[in-house]
Amino acid sequence: MMIFRREFRRGQKSLIIWSLVLAGLVIWLLSIFPQFAKSQNSLESLLDAYPQSMKQMFGMDQLNLGTLIGFYGIEVYMMTTLLGSIYAAMLASNILAKEENEKTIEFLLSKPVSRSQIVGEKLFAVIVNIVILNIVSTGASIIGFQFSEGESVPWRTFALLSIATMLLHLTFATIAFLLSSVMRKTRNVLSLSLAIVIISYFLNIMSGLSDDLDILKFFSPFKYVDAANIINDNVLETMYIVIMIGIISLSIIASFIIYRKKDIAV
Repeated sequence: MMIFRREFRRGQKSLIIWSLVLAGLVIWLLSIFPQFAKSQNSLESLLDAYPQSMKQMFGMDQLNLGTLIGFYGIEVYMMTTLLGSIYAAMLASNILAKEENEKTIEFLLSKPVSRSQIVGEKLFAVIVNIVILNIVSTGASIIGFQFSEGESVPWRTFALLSIATMLLHLTFATIAFLLSSVMRKTRNVLSLSLAIVIISYFLNIMSGLSDDLDILKFFSPFKYVDAANIINDNVLETMYIVIMIGIISLSIIASFIIYRKKDIAV
């Protein structure tokens, strides 16, 4: 586990910063919810003035900002899914390609380790970092809920949202990890990985504008974990879960196969 320990140590500073920032934002947003709840009538009047297309884009037509879980789904969940996906893509996109980019691959291959071991331990480091980030985010949410005394928390729904967030982060992480196994330049891998996250996010927004654009949802993992559907149905849709698990599995398998056969310049 030498490679795992090295990668985990190298990523600790970034993990701590992202975790603290994300946790701080989550707690801050949930701390202001009681003010939203008190001014619910005026808030609803304000939302009525919003164009219907804008409300559809962000799920405000299906969720109620005046309820704790509705507020969480609109304000907090959107942030944790997007920021967490960006972190996952940044983390995974560099972890393999940087060895060639920084000319350290020769030293690594001189050790008694196989290429499969390199891929496996680096992938494990990515997964552990993402799990820790999600644990911190979930813990921050639970702390934030305490600001809303008297508001009941639907814990099953919250658990489903947490699981969906984790799956989304792992989906983007494994896609970026696959790109890292194929490409050599970290800058190119990072740019492409972040582009995939941002484009997916906007496809999700666009798919909510009208029924004519509904087909776009199949091209965006963000739509697979849509907060409104999870909160209203209290379930993770099986088809979308299967798709994400399929993407994760195929990306991991392809990463091992490609890296083992890759012509690595030392």
